[in-house]
Amino acid sequence: MKHAIILAPLAFALISAAPPRGPEAVAEAALRAAPVFDGHNDVPEQLRERRKDMIEGFDFRDTRNTGDASKGLPPMMTDTTRMHAGKVGAQFWSVYVSANLPEPQAVQATLEQIDVTQRLIARYPADMQFCTDSKCVEASGKARRIGSLIGMEGGHSIGGSLAVLRQMHGLGARYMTLTHFKNTAWADSATDAPAHDGLTPFGEKVVLEMHRLGMLVDLAHVSEATMRDALALGGPPPIVSHSNARAINDHARNISDASLTLIGKAGGIVMVNFYPPYVVEAARQWTAMREAEAARFKALYRGD
Repeated sequence: MKHAIILAPLAFALISAAPPRGPEAVAEAALRAAPVFDGHNDVPEQLRERRKDMIEGFDFRDTRNTGDASKGLPPMMTDTTRMHAGKVGAQFWSVYVSANLPEPQAVQATLEQIDVTQRLIARYPADMQFCTDSKCVEASGKARRIGSLIGMEGGHSIGGSLAVLRQMHGLGARYMTLTHFKNTAWADSATDAPAHDGLTPFGEKVVLEMHRLGMLVDLAHVSEATMRDALALGGPPPIVSHSNARAINDHARNISDASLTLIGKAGGIVMVNFYPPYVVEAARQWTAMREAEAARFKALYRGD
């Protein structure tokens, strides 16, 4: 008992003397224990728009000087240096292509985006490793490399073909967002007028084939009805790669509490999006007014 009495004041003194940890230190410790797994990054799209998928001479270790004021392009926000500093352990690279493309062109463009993504990863073997499964991601983390996976953003990328879906999976795609900003012929988007009340019978076949392949079903961008229909099919837990809570900000791209509950019951995860209009109501309203004004001017001055 004497030892306990003697040691107790010493322990109290040590605890009192320890400086409180600030939020940055707490975050640093948390990220060391569990690195970031980012569900959506548009670097492949930036390479397509800025460089026509040409990566020779492109330094992905530092992209801070990639802005072009004459074209209204700000510097890119991602490079391997900042990813390592931010404790990114794994990354889904989005091979997005425009939903306005005819389906055959969308398929070709998606193949080109998969190609440039794989070439980019291969150029930086000390920093990134191309992965198609969780074992690879875990091994990459132990080797201090960023496990790099491919996600398809929009069902238009398969051109209405289960065979194309299977081939995209064979090339390494490990999730597919069922829609983008427009409906597909088999699924409704959150930002388009409803056409199918969710999934069509073919849309259900797409989801079931993704289950069979072991491909994650991504419910970002889809309508509430499409979420409902996809979740009703059961299967492995879905993801929502970049959406937020509609109760916080009433944007069509965000998710209602009812759907969040269903996603949780299915074992799914929602990966938050930091794009201001999806997070802040004032930004959402400003963006909506800007788009409305742009549409008005386009109607007034056609051909100009």
